[in-house]
Amino acid sequence: MSLFVIADLHLCQGNPEKTMSIFSGWKNYQELIRKNWLELIKNDDTVVLPGDISWGMSLQDSSPDFHFIENLTGEKIIIKGNHDYWWSTKKKMEDFLTAEGCRSIKILHNNHFRYGNYGICGTRGWVNMPGETQDEKVLKREVQRLETSIKSALSENLEPVVFMHYPPIFATNFNYDILEILYRYNIKDCYYGHVHGRSAHELCIKNTYDGVNFHLVSGDYLQFVPEKVM
Repeated sequence: MSLFVIADLHLCQGNPEKTMSIFSGWKNYQELIRKNWLELIKNDDTVVLPGDISWGMSLQDSSPDFHFIENLTGEKIIIKGNHDYWWSTKKKMEDFLTAEGCRSIKILHNNHFRYGNYGICGTRGWVNMPGETQDEKVLKREVQRLETSIKSALSENLEPVVFMHYPPIFATNFNYDILEILYRYNIKDCYYGHVHGRSAHELCIKNTYDGVNFHLVSGDYLQFVPEKVM
């Protein structure tokens, strides 16, 4: 039994015109995801998917992508990304997944999931990158969701491991509101995605900074091979 992570699947099973294959480093990415996943992930493994999962605009539109994920091995824990326009209330998503028979997909939203002595925690986060619009109200809400998730794990005496979509640090841009939560709760590991392309990957923190181990896990950065967490 192992824990893995990979962000930014950008699946488009029901929306082939939205394929990422037109971008460098994304050729045949959906086929690679399936091939690499099935070679690596066992039925008793868990995989965290920190955002940008499906290009579908609604839950129904995303159904083919959920079934793509359901047909992969292991349990999957999903987090919202900035392109997950289908994201709804936790109950509505859970009801939809149940009705679709997608029982291996779990929603991480203001909660945590136990993995041994660890708590899988996280939220989407918010932007601290050039060219992207910031919103103080949205950031405040994401900070609250992250803290709620971490505190729920601590309430069961679990060590929180944080998964986010947006990077808390990118180049010289620091999301101090998010970082303050990581520091306050002594988070040792933070996994994030969102960042694409070799030049952008080079601007990411991928080591220990102020006591937190930061891990970039965007699909293209990992070459579509899930990364083992533990």
